[in-house]
Amino acid sequence: MLASAAAEMISDVKPEKRIKDRAATEKAIFNAAKSILAEEGFQNFGINAIARRAGCDKQLIYRYFRGLEGLIEAIGEDLGSWVKDRIPEDTGGMFLLTYGDLMEKLALYFMDALRADPLVCKIIAWEVSENSPQVRQLSEARAKSLAKWLERMRGSLEAPKGVDTAAVNAVLFAAIQHLVISSAASGQFAGVPLKSTKDWEKVATAVKRLVRGVYG
Repeated sequence: MLASAAAEMISDVKPEKRIKDRAATEKAIFNAAKSILAEEGFQNFGINAIARRAGCDKQLIYRYFRGLEGLIEAIGEDLGSWVKDRIPEDTGGMFLLTYGDLMEKLALYFMDALRADPLVCKIIAWEVSENSPQVRQLSEARAKSLAKWLERMRGSLEAPKGVDTAAVNAVLFAAIQHLVISSAASGQFAGVPLKSTKDWEKVATAVKRLVRGVYG
């Protein structure tokens, strides 16, 4: 009876250990893939490189993610939620009285989130220089997430009549994206320095003025 009870206890423990080991390995593989992608792009994004970075057997990448394709899908899903994860949904509550209030806060949150995320910056840069299925898959996930986030945050706030919000917001967010990418690439854009905290405070002031010029 004791032997039987002990066997049952062992059978209860082993699956938990395997689950934990798998979870840790999956996380290591996923983080390794993201770091390689952020550092080197798709040029060196391969099974062997990811396995070396994760410190695991490459067969585990096929077992857990179905190879590179599955890894790209997983990264795309993660990028699809990056806005929600990085940008606070509490944008001021009762202090958001107008659509202009909302867009000012969202634009600045978006800028800060991009500056803190090298992988997303890489993908944005790839969007204008590459047209591979992998890049499209990742960029589409990010674009859908951003659109849903904007709609959710907008709630019942309405823009001024006659303003094409889709076009205006596209220009606004595209400008922010380009400035952040230029900062990483050269530290400036059109003679405007983009290195120090003071530099970015000036950009933030310019963003506020542009938003208020359109939305009031």
